[in-house]
Amino acid sequence: MTLLQPALPDLFKSMSDDDVHQLISASRKKLGERCVILGHHYQRDEVIRHADYTGDSLKLARIARDLKETPYIVFCGVHFMAETADILTTGQQQVSLPDLQAGCEMADMAETWDVEASWAEAVAAGAGTIVPVTYINSKASLKAFVGDHGGTICTSGNAREVIDWALARGEHLFFFPDQHLGRNVCKAMGFDTEKDMLLWDPKKPLGGHSPEKIRETRIWLWQGHCPVHALFTLHQIKKLRTEKPGIKIIVHPECAMEVVDASDMSGSTEQIIQAIEASPAGTVWAVGTEKHLVERLATNNPDKEITSLNPYTCLCGTMNRITSRHLAWVLDDLVQGKPLRNPITVDEKTASSSLVALDRMFNLH
Repeated sequence: MTLLQPALPDLFKSMSDDDVHQLISASRKKLGERCVILGHHYQRDEVIRHADYTGDSLKLARIARDLKETPYIVFCGVHFMAETADILTTGQQQVSLPDLQAGCEMADMAETWDVEASWAEAVAAGAGTIVPVTYINSKASLKAFVGDHGGTICTSGNAREVIDWALARGEHLFFFPDQHLGRNVCKAMGFDTEKDMLLWDPKKPLGGHSPEKIRETRIWLWQGHCPVHALFTLHQIKKLRTEKPGIKIIVHPECAMEVVDASDMSGSTEQIIQAIEASPAGTVWAVGTEKHLVERLATNNPDKEITSLNPYTCLCGTMNRITSRHLAWVLDDLVQGKPLRNPITVDEKTASSSLVALDRMFNLH
């Protein structure tokens, strides 16, 4: 989702980096407990240094849900994360996204009207009970659809538990929008990638399959993916294992199945961090996820050798849109008593249905 972002005022463009950071620190001190800054692991270091809490999508969603008394939440992440925070907070709280153009290409690959049309086609094809699950990397309208249809939401950290819950309640799992996360998790659970799964292409009638194939297949994976994690390849793994025998390779489950299969471990950003931090000094790692997290891991673990699986930049361009200058602008407006800049609001009906799906996820833990 791309929204119109107001141009950054010249004042913030012309300030030195040090002055920007000093302004943020001064603003935070003046605002006190009235404002909390949440920072996703993929954010720039210049933003993360000011975050009150850092984490992956699941961790930050839980934190947002528990911030009952904080009137302003500045979410340094992407649009779907700020939407989720707005859904999980009260009507007296407001959520800001410092740059409205910080969206998610994966989330944009599953438009709700396409999902609704595909659902209707599957039902018309004679499918049995369908339980929908959407990755948290999705729009609020898709979360609402899932909530209204007896489904729930997952993250990369709890996907196996959620999928197990869904498969126990229906004949078919419809998984959105990341085909790779769904495929990797279901394969690890023992399902056959050919016999038990199909890839649903919303641009084709019946997703590109016959009614018989739809009826006989348990797991339907939406044709979506993360462009950042698509940059990691099997060739890179083979090359590194030749150059550095004994290297440990850990990747995000949004990577292609062949990449996950060839790696030593896969996991969410939180799980990647925990695995590397718990490893012995001297361990050599190649990490298949966004560059800011990989670089931060290398800085925070100087006793280990940590590099990106891809030797070139694997940057989430939309995450990278938020800068310390955008953060300074949002906070400075609050200090001056102005309305919260870039508020993210989800309409009441969508929020109510989305909350049903989110609560189902939280109740599994």
